[in-house]
Amino acid sequence: MKSSIHGLATAAAIALLATQTPSHAELKLPRPSPKATVTQTVGLTDVTIAYSRPGVKGRTIWGELVPYGEPWRSGANEATTVTFSEDVKVGGKLLPAATYSFFTIPSKDTWQVVFNKEKDLWGAYAYKPEQDVVRFDVVPLPSNHTEWLEYSVENLKNNSADLVLKWEKVKIAFQIETDDVQQAVENARAEVAAAKPDDWRTLYRAADFFWTNGIETDLAGQWAQKSVTIEPGYLNLTLLAKIRAKEGKTKEAIAHAKKAIKVGKEGEEKADTRPTERLVAEWTRK
Repeated sequence: MKSSIHGLATAAAIALLATQTPSHAELKLPRPSPKATVTQTVGLTDVTIAYSRPGVKGRTIWGELVPYGEPWRSGANEATTVTFSEDVKVGGKLLPAATYSFFTIPSKDTWQVVFNKEKDLWGAYAYKPEQDVVRFDVVPLPSNHTEWLEYSVENLKNNSADLVLKWEKVKIAFQIETDDVQQAVENARAEVAAAKPDDWRTLYRAADFFWTNGIETDLAGQWAQKSVTIEPGYLNLTLLAKIRAKEGKTKEAIAHAKKAIKVGKEGEEKADTRPTERLVAEWTRK
């Protein structure tokens, strides 16, 4: 009987200990290579790079800390990932919308850039070449000293941008290409076709996009004229003035621009009319 009571007491004590909260909290310290995220919209495509930023800290990086000829996580800790919200081309090769682990294989003269299907990897230890989706070569370039590894998206356009990696005194860059201009053209046509009779704004935005990108400028002029006919405002009048000036219709351009300035100054929401005033001065001198 005593043995049974003792056994029950021991089991109860073990259960009580198991449910007790530890007396110490988890120790949180800064990571030696802190996490970072870069997100940039290129046209209609969101590009997100998630990585950890190692520091140089006086070390020899290339060929030593980062060995030549071996896959590198292109950062620290977890493998770097790159996410594309839409299909893109990198290195001239199609890359479907998804999240990829991003590896590089550095050498003195050429780096291989690798987008791999597997993600949630720690470093390059479990990297499998057979899971590569795209692989291509880039030439490393000299750069100003960058203490903490850094990614950026540069040379931004509506249908392309450069993804750039910098660390120590080296950088690599390669182009991301999208089909977003063509998609935007299709979107604009569809929205204009579906626009309500009093919708001047959709016509203006579509006209401005076409005009700015040199797409069917005659059509852009028609949409801008229709927008102004529906409701003349500072934005659509200024755009129409620019279009008419480009067509060589300077007097008409000046008339539209002066009306835009008047509307901009007298409207409920005052516009900064100085850019249009400068255009009028420029066209008047001709």
